Amino acid sequence: MNVQNHPVVSRDEWLAARKQHLAHEKAFTKERDKLSAERRALPWVKIDKDYHFQGPNGELKLADLFGGRSQLVIYHFMFAAGWDEGCPGCSFLSDHIDGANQHLAHHDVAVVAVSHAPFAEFQAFKRRMGWKFDWVSSEGCDFNYDFGVSARAEDVAAGRATYNYEKSDGAEEELPGLSVFYRNEAGEIFHTYSTYARGLDMLVGAYNYLDLTPKGRNEEEIMEWVQHHDKYDDKTSSSCCHGG
Repeated sequence: MNVQNHPVVSRDEWLAARKQHLAHEKAFTKERDKLSAERRALPWVKIDKDYHFQGPNGELKLADLFGGRSQLVIYHFMFAAGWDEGCPGCSFLSDHIDGANQHLAHHDVAVVAVSHAPFAEFQAFKRRMGWKFDWVSSEGCDFNYDFGVSARAEDVAAGRATYNYEKSDGAEEELPGLSVFYRNEAGEIFHTYSTYARGLDMLVGAYNYLDLTPKGRNEEEIMEWVQHHDKYDDKTSSSCCHGG
């Protein structure tokens, strides 16, 4: 949107245009509610594989990640063995997790990040970012491969790698995603949903703010402007209430 030569009208003309847009917003909300209901109605897949993870106190099973709750949301955080820091885009999304967790933890939902790197390798980065959410390692098991966020080097080389339910033409062996699970009273675990790529937008609250502004997301490529939150120039982050 061009903000330099944008139409400027009277308040009455603005109100008429706003009411027309409101009708579109309400229609979108109804369609979004229908899509959410359709998502919840998707069939489930029972998890029979014995996945294991590494946490701060040793080995964990998938059931342990629920933390006594019946619903589990796993964010597949891009952090491979040998990396010094996490993907900036994954970090941007993860900056939103702790705030949501203050409420989700009291509404029968556990949120856990899972990465392929050994557990010890991302602890310094987690401390640096100041995050409190649970973040475990899937090193040594097939979890990342089975849920479509890691590709074996030989599959990438042979053109057999897939991402977001279709063949991938990229060279990445690690990609982001989200998977949802349900655990019933009998202890059975089911995979209910996974999403990738732009399907993760709904988790990034900052984008929802930007979508309301005149300049919108103001990016040529997705997240091209995003940095780890400790790398921004503090001179640009002053506020009306805290000085600058």
